[in-house]
Amino acid sequence: MASAGASGCFLARFIDPESAKCSISAAPPFSIRQSIHFFHQKYQLCSLSMNGCEGDPRNPVGNIETRAFPAVPSPALAMERLNSAISQLKSEPPPFTSGIIRLEVPIQQPVEAIDWLHAQHNLLLPRCFFSGRTGCSDLLSFTNGNANGNGISMGAHNLVSVAGVGSAVLFHSIHPFSYSDWKSIKRFLSKKCPLIRAYGAIRFDARSSISSEWEGFGSFYFMVPQVELDELEGSSMLAATVAWDKSLSWTWGMAIDALQATMCQVSSTVVKLRKEVPRTFIISNNHIPSKTYWDLAVNRALQLIDRSNSALIKVVLARSSRVVTTTDIDPITWLACLQVEGENAYQFCLQPPNAPAFIGNTPEQLFHRKCLSISSEALAGTRGRGGSTTLDLQVELDLLSSPKDHLEFTIVRESIRKKLEAVCNGVVVEPKKAIRKLPRVQHLYARLAGRLRSEDDEFDILASLHPSPAVCGFPTEEARLFIAEAEVFDRGMYAGPVGWFSGGESEFAVGIRSALVEKGLGALIYAGTGIVEGSNPSLEWDELELKISQFTKLLKLERTASAPKVIT
Repeated sequence: MASAGASGCFLARFIDPESAKCSISAAPPFSIRQSIHFFHQKYQLCSLSMNGCEGDPRNPVGNIETRAFPAVPSPALAMERLNSAISQLKSEPPPFTSGIIRLEVPIQQPVEAIDWLHAQHNLLLPRCFFSGRTGCSDLLSFTNGNANGNGISMGAHNLVSVAGVGSAVLFHSIHPFSYSDWKSIKRFLSKKCPLIRAYGAIRFDARSSISSEWEGFGSFYFMVPQVELDELEGSSMLAATVAWDKSLSWTWGMAIDALQATMCQVSSTVVKLRKEVPRTFIISNNHIPSKTYWDLAVNRALQLIDRSNSALIKVVLARSSRVVTTTDIDPITWLACLQVEGENAYQFCLQPPNAPAFIGNTPEQLFHRKCLSISSEALAGTRGRGGSTTLDLQVELDLLSSPKDHLEFTIVRESIRKKLEAVCNGVVVEPKKAIRKLPRVQHLYARLAGRLRSEDDEFDILASLHPSPAVCGFPTEEARLFIAEAEVFDRGMYAGPVGWFSGGESEFAVGIRSALVEKGLGALIYAGTGIVEGSNPSLEWDELELKISQFTKLLKLERTASAPKVIT
């Protein structure tokens, strides 16, 4: 079976007998304001509270407020303070038909967000986690002043990571993420309340059908947590958020009752996690595509790239690896292990109710916006790390001097630059080409920065930067068509935007170096590599192995650890 690409060439579909292909539906050209992607899938939405996308994005929320309380010594006392504040709220309902209120209690001792989230493992509630990169915590800085003067102003802080459970308001749909959806999210956010944030992710390609493992995520999934632990530099903070909107049949009373029900389930005992996977071994590891069909797909891509009548210059092909282990993999423990290797990378977790957990340790920033200032990064070309300082330098010089990697990197950098220039007053690229080193790999890297003409251009930036040539290819549409035909698995949120929106700031990473973890079914580990002129199928396969090694090597190790530390 074949599909005609934009250039008029026919793309062969490579069917691996070990897998089944989901159907692809073509879509017409579209306005960037209308939608990022298209797809059709019959799927019932689940809702724990209210879906903010079902409201009118033009109607402002009646009240957005943060109430801060005095600091307490421990998480248990913070829970007591929040429960008391929620009870008082219940007895004094605000005179608004819609709104969102965040209650927060600083904790004098540092509590790691990943430890707190692991303590909530028995909850059948949505959960999320997002951590900024080491050395980049200034991007997560905030000033917590109160909108109405209640509580205590805490001044400037650096937010290290956030863990949340339950959804005060969710934003979820089977339809493509649109400008209207973005406005619906922004409706519940305010610059005066910087820590009221919507955390979530968007599918790589919403034109493709959703496979069963990704059904719970829909086309996009964002949540404002009901209860969250904010890990700060040297301290922490426990917060509870209540959101209501009578027009969405979610009243103040319903919202308060739902929050109290969640608070009853939240554990105030936090156990320090061993950042080591328990004794777990891989029973089987099945790749889709297999090595044989990978070679066919890469060679077909190279043939198309070489054609004089083809516009395709680069395409990123990915692989899904099903790992089955002797015991269930706990996604939060796995994520904690990735934190050990996570220097200069984002860690994230998103798990809708009754769905697998999407976790990752990605080095790639899609964009960061603060007011009108915006920055992005180009990341391409991969090498392993050398076993010594001398060898590592040799590998670095080889990467810097490689014509194939230079071409791949230049395509990514220049594509991002042009997209930023479309909505920015001037774009600065500095450095133009450098090396970013991670524990297992190193990449070519450039940073781009500009100034938006309007904060409303944020949606256009998200829509235009995703998918970037680093995870899709160039030109985008030709590369997307080839991926849709050649790949025989659903990428889901892999390689899609993962991050958060707030009133005056937002930050998104690219969901690579990631896995989908489901109880009783092991994990699906995803990795991709850029195919350009000069690529070698076997070397590209080796690159995939290198990229997923941070997951697989953790499973194979046997280690011992000291007794866990309990924080009360």
